[in-house]
Amino acid sequence: MKKKERQIQQILIATGLLLFILTYFYYPSIIEKKSDGNVLTDENLERGITDDQVNSFKNVEYKGVYDFNKSFKVKSKEAYILSDDPDIVYMSKMHVILNLNNGKFVNITSDKGKYNKTTYDCFFEENVFASDGETEIHGDNLDLLATEDSANVYNDVTLNNNLGLLKADRINYNFETKKFKVSMFDDELVKMKVTQ
Repeated sequence: MKKKERQIQQILIATGLLLFILTYFYYPSIIEKKSDGNVLTDENLERGITDDQVNSFKNVEYKGVYDFNKSFKVKSKEAYILSDDPDIVYMSKMHVILNLNNGKFVNITSDKGKYNKTTYDCFFEENVFASDGETEIHGDNLDLLATEDSANVYNDVTLNNNLGLLKADRINYNFETKKFKVSMFDDELVKMKVTQ
């Protein structure tokens, strides 16, 4: 009987040691790996935002409807939301797909950007590229507001389509009508190369 009691004691001690190791060594490393997902940018650090004020996500996708009948998707490889402003999603490798009335799609991508979950407004930054299959637009910034029919592309903008190449500081472009307004910040001439 003593041998059996000794085996039970050894099993209990081993179980206790295992629980101790799991609780104080393994579990904290799991929590640490989960918290590595928080994305604190230099901008947030300057604003005094800490890890506990940031919720981060991977492979995010939002779907919605604009103009009552057109659908869109907003995707991102990585995103985060600040706890003091939960309606704004800060994204990296941002990608928006707009469905147009004519059955075509518009793809807009950028290195980073912001999406407002309440107003459906999108703000693209750095390495912006937009295309509807016929027209391609490159720029540093693109604002896509749900309340407007067109996209505002600004800072080093290039528009390329079958008519030619256009360079400007700012272009207001409507993907449905394919009409655009061009402006320069400092009264310079707009540079346009027309092909035939």
